Amino acid sequence: MIIKVDAETRGRAQFGWLDSNHTFSFGHYYDPNRMGWGPLRVINEDRVIPGAGFDTHGHKDMEIISYVLDGALEHKDSIGNGSVIRPGRLQRMTAGTGIRHSEYNHSKTDPVHFLQIWVIPEAAGLEPGYEEKEIARGDTGSGLTLIGSRDGRENSITIHQNVDLYVAHLNDGETAQHSIEKGRVAWVQVARGSLKVNGETLNAGDGAAIKNEDELVFSDADNAEALVFDMVA
Repeated sequence: MIIKVDAETRGRAQFGWLDSNHTFSFGHYYDPNRMGWGPLRVINEDRVIPGAGFDTHGHKDMEIISYVLDGALEHKDSIGNGSVIRPGRLQRMTAGTGIRHSEYNHSKTDPVHFLQIWVIPEAAGLEPGYEEKEIARGDTGSGLTLIGSRDGRENSITIHQNVDLYVAHLNDGETAQHSIEKGRVAWVQVARGSLKVNGETLNAGDGAAIKNEDELVFSDADNAEALVFDMVA
């Protein structure tokens, strides 16, 4: 079963400095049928104008992942981390018992475009933490690169939940396959371009909830970049 979520049906928040599209219920956007998928709770596609950003604010009991598509995202937090994240580098912040942070567009001239992803952790009250890693395209034999996992294997970031996060970079004509173990679910989020997943066409901004499928087959790619979440149900 594949349930497509069209980009045009996402929630949207526009504040002048921020243009944000919400795949799942977030902020003032609420849809009882879009409260997440498995432990995946938030996928926001954010665009922030030069020099602007999110002032210091708090989070608790959430795994927060930032995936930058274009530009530079500046991060500072209450546990002493400060960094500028650019495409090709992935950030994970464990909010745990409580953390405060800010996110700004590091550039004064160019916008920043990124995905902010929230995953419900396997347990409440974790120690706050932070991690960054390079996510250069790798060759796994499947066309996918593992960039996040529970055990941090294959140099992926550590996500405190039973989630494997992959990225697919597929040029025109390239294909990929991914097997899903029985009882698990998946989510595909297309960041750029377009592709088909088991025959279903997904364009940039589209997502797809996947259940009771043994394998995902990615085909008909048009310069596609997509995130693939393989998760406990």
